[in-house]
Amino acid sequence: MYGELGLKLVQHAKRIQTLGHLPSYQTEIVRAVAREVRELDKDVAQILAPCQGSFDPSRDPATAVSLLVDYLCMRRNKRCLLAYHRVRVDRLEKGCWNGQDILSPAQSPKQRNAIDSEGTTSSSLSPEEEEYLGRYRDMLAAYSGQWTDIDLTGNLEPPRDLFIDVRVLKDAGDIQTEYGTITLTKNSQFYVRQGDVERLVAQGFLQKLS
Repeated sequence: MYGELGLKLVQHAKRIQTLGHLPSYQTEIVRAVAREVRELDKDVAQILAPCQGSFDPSRDPATAVSLLVDYLCMRRNKRCLLAYHRVRVDRLEKGCWNGQDILSPAQSPKQRNAIDSEGTTSSSLSPEEEEYLGRYRDMLAAYSGQWTDIDLTGNLEPPRDLFIDVRVLKDAGDIQTEYGTITLTKNSQFYVRQGDVERLVAQGFLQKLS
């Protein structure tokens, strides 16, 4: 039934808003919805072909209703496609500003770069999203580079505590702090200045302890 696949995309978009990561791009559903729009457009063209551009709805109300239903279905599908992609783009941009890893946590770095049997890259992003993300990061870096003494991607809320306890969730190597160098190894805990590690907390390397 027309519209069911569009509804699935909206449900996926709603699910994205509740997750801490960006799930895999629904390639097959997106293609099916786009194909459905093309089929509806062909149906409209076939209905209007005998009219030669002079269709009068008042003389043929049944045909007018069919055209209206087709038009509303196409319009709804397009809005569903736009909503789905807008939610994903918003998540990508937010991840760039917050320095967060928004890809699925089930994907390891090796899996993200793995090549499947068809020769395509295994990723939760579509090729267009990967290109957009790369260009957006470049643009953000160029914009932020104008103010080297200000971190434009930092947290806008002032910290409640100057120092915090953190647990290391993933090895992050050595970092330079105001009080010297510390080595972040998995499962170790530190009492550090929040400003030195807030980016690592946002990226998921560290966990802030209460």
